Amino acid sequence: MTDTTLTLIEEQAYKLAEAAIALDRARSQADDAAVMLAALDNNLEVWTAFTVAVALPGSGLEAGVRDNLMRLRNFIAEQTLRINGAVRDATMDTLININLQISEGLLEGQKRAGA
Repeated sequence: MTDTTLTLIEEQAYKLAEAAIALDRARSQADDAAVMLAALDNNLEVWTAFTVAVALPGSGLEAGVRDNLMRLRNFIAEQTLRINGAVRDATMDTLININLQISEGLLEGQKRAGA
Protein backbone atom coordinates (compact mmCIF):
# COMPACT_ATOMS: atom_id res chain seq x y z
CA MET A 1 0.00 0.00 0.00
CA THR A 2 1.32 3.44 -0.95
CA ASP A 3 1.38 6.30 1.56
CA THR A 4 -0.32 9.30 -0.07
CA THR A 5 0.11 11.67 2.85
CA LEU A 6 1.51 14.99 1.72
CA THR A 7 4.24 16.75 3.63
CA LEU A 8 3.62 20.31 4.77
CA ILE A 9 5.87 21.59 1.97
CA GLU A 10 4.11 19.51 -0.70
CA GLU A 11 0.72 20.70 0.51
CA GLN A 12 1.84 24.33 0.34
CA ALA A 13 3.33 23.78 -3.12
CA TYR A 14 0.01 22.48 -4.41
CA LYS A 15 -1.86 25.40 -2.86
CA LEU A 16 0.48 27.84 -4.59
CA ALA A 17 -0.13 26.09 -7.91
CA GLU A 18 -3.88 26.15 -7.37
CA ALA A 19 -3.74 29.88 -6.57
CA ALA A 20 -1.77 30.45 -9.80
CA ILE A 21 -4.46 28.63 -11.77
CA ALA A 22 -7.17 30.71 -10.10
CA LEU A 23 -5.28 33.92 -10.97
CA ASP A 24 -4.98 32.82 -14.59
CA ARG A 25 -8.68 31.98 -14.78
CA ALA A 26 -9.57 35.32 -13.21
CA ARG A 27 -7.40 37.10 -15.76
CA SER A 28 -9.39 35.47 -18.55
CA GLN A 29 -12.51 36.95 -16.94
CA ALA A 30 -10.99 40.42 -16.58
CA ASP A 31 -14.37 42.07 -17.01
CA ASP A 32 -15.53 40.51 -13.72
CA ALA A 33 -13.81 42.54 -11.00
CA ALA A 34 -15.27 40.36 -8.23
CA VAL A 35 -13.64 37.23 -9.67
CA MET A 36 -10.32 39.03 -10.01
CA LEU A 37 -10.41 40.42 -6.47
CA ALA A 38 -11.36 37.01 -5.07
CA ALA A 39 -8.41 35.37 -6.86
CA LEU A 40 -6.00 38.06 -5.66
CA ASP A 41 -7.30 37.81 -2.08
CA ASN A 42 -7.00 34.03 -2.21
CA ASN A 43 -3.43 34.28 -3.51
CA LEU A 44 -2.45 36.60 -0.69
CA GLU A 45 -4.10 34.30 1.86
CA VAL A 46 -2.24 31.30 0.42
CA TRP A 47 1.06 33.17 0.63
CA THR A 48 0.36 34.29 4.19
CA ALA A 49 -0.49 30.75 5.30
CA PHE A 50 2.49 29.41 3.37
CA THR A 51 5.00 31.73 5.00
CA VAL A 52 3.56 31.02 8.44
CA ALA A 53 3.88 27.29 7.76
CA VAL A 54 7.46 27.46 6.51
CA ALA A 55 8.49 29.66 9.43
CA LEU A 56 7.79 26.76 11.77
CA PRO A 57 10.92 25.06 13.10
CA GLY A 58 9.99 21.68 11.62
CA SER A 59 9.39 22.96 8.10
CA GLY A 60 12.64 21.48 6.84
CA LEU A 61 13.67 24.63 4.97
CA GLU A 62 16.93 26.44 5.59
CA ALA A 63 16.83 29.88 7.22
CA GLY A 64 17.98 31.61 4.02
CA VAL A 65 15.21 29.98 2.02
CA ARG A 66 12.64 30.96 4.62
CA ASP A 67 13.91 34.57 4.56
CA ASN A 68 13.67 34.69 0.77
CA LEU A 69 10.13 33.34 0.89
CA MET A 70 9.17 36.02 3.42
CA ARG A 71 10.56 38.69 1.07
CA LEU A 72 8.55 37.20 -1.79
CA ARG A 73 5.43 37.23 0.36
CA ASN A 74 5.99 40.92 1.11
CA PHE A 75 6.47 41.63 -2.60
CA ILE A 76 3.26 39.78 -3.45
CA ALA A 77 1.37 41.68 -0.75
CA GLU A 78 2.68 45.00 -2.09
CA GLN A 79 1.74 44.11 -5.67
CA THR A 80 -1.70 42.90 -4.62
CA LEU A 81 -2.46 46.01 -2.59
CA ARG A 82 -1.09 48.27 -5.34
CA ILE A 83 -3.47 46.85 -7.95
CA ASN A 84 -6.54 48.82 -6.78
CA GLY A 85 -8.84 47.25 -9.36
CA ALA A 86 -6.57 48.01 -12.34
CA VAL A 87 -4.81 44.73 -13.03
CA ARG A 88 -2.03 44.81 -15.57
CA ASP A 89 -1.17 41.65 -17.47
CA ALA A 90 2.48 42.02 -16.48
CA THR A 91 1.55 42.03 -12.79
CA MET A 92 -0.64 38.97 -13.22
CA ASP A 93 2.12 37.21 -15.15
CA THR A 94 4.53 37.99 -12.33
CA LEU A 95 2.22 36.70 -9.60
CA ILE A 96 1.37 33.53 -11.54
CA ASN A 97 4.99 32.82 -12.45
CA ILE A 98 6.21 33.31 -8.88
CA ASN A 99 3.62 30.85 -7.60
CA LEU A 100 4.44 28.26 -10.23
CA GLN A 101 8.20 28.57 -9.84
CA ILE A 102 8.10 28.38 -6.05
CA SER A 103 5.69 25.45 -6.20
CA GLU A 104 7.94 23.60 -8.63
CA GLY A 105 11.03 24.37 -6.57
CA LEU A 106 9.41 23.11 -3.38
CA LEU A 107 8.31 19.87 -5.03
CA GLU A 108 11.75 19.34 -6.57
CA GLY A 109 13.36 19.95 -3.20
CA GLN A 110 11.06 17.41 -1.59
CA LYS A 111 11.84 14.89 -4.33
CA ARG A 112 15.59 15.36 -3.82
CA ALA A 113 15.22 15.12 -0.04
CA GLY A 114 13.34 11.84 -0.42
CA ALA A 115 15.88 10.32 -2.80
